[in-house]
Amino acid sequence: MAGHSKWHNIQKRKGAQDAKRGKIFMRHAKAIYMAAKEGGGDTSTNASLRLVIDKAKADNMPNDNIERAIKKATGTLDGASYEELTYEGYGPGGVAVIVNVLTDNKNRTAAEVRHAFKKHDGNLGENGSVSFMFDRKGYIVITNEEGSIDEEELTFAALEAGADDITAEDGVFEIFTTPETFTEVVEQLKEDSYTIEQSEVTLIPQNYNSVTEEEEEKMQQLIDTLEDNEDVQDIHHNLESTM
Repeated sequence: MAGHSKWHNIQKRKGAQDAKRGKIFMRHAKAIYMAAKEGGGDTSTNASLRLVIDKAKADNMPNDNIERAIKKATGTLDGASYEELTYEGYGPGGVAVIVNVLTDNKNRTAAEVRHAFKKHDGNLGENGSVSFMFDRKGYIVITNEEGSIDEEELTFAALEAGADDITAEDGVFEIFTTPETFTEVVEQLKEDSYTIEQSEVTLIPQNYNSVTEEEEEKMQQLIDTLEDNEDVQDIHHNLESTM
């Protein structure tokens, strides 16, 4: 993981994300719906639901919206039926891209995702065409802007809780776990009084791809177009951003 910060990419795009608050709430609602549908509406027994609710609350999603999504999933409210799909392909400069969607109309979504890739000099591939370039990991961020966190103590606490690796750069600690130990590590760090800025089970690139400035601009345009699609939940890529 050395040489690149996933947190850098998250923070860089946060301003643009804030301008899309309504769409973000819709994405959270779909994720909550799927988690509750698959594992039930009780957060004490459904760790996946607990995780997506935490992410929704971090974006200030109202409790009423969260409860409505759970009720739809558990059959107490009528609602659309969603399907999870994954698209894989390459963006400008050969950047590997994985797009996760939740949709109630897969034909519409497939056409829109395909158009986005084509419009921005990318192309969709078959399932498995780029996923082998990514590892599924738990990812936890703790910031140390005030410099009050002792790196050695946090490293020991994270590894003792079951983390695989931890990196420190520019006042940011990035902690990596297996998907299986993710929840346990998060809960233990919270018990140890660490404030967690970001936490998710996600796809981490094995290597990052450097491209030309022009290709990077086109890649950012592809990401923006995909993010504007309300069906798109997550976008993973291996772009080594310099912008």
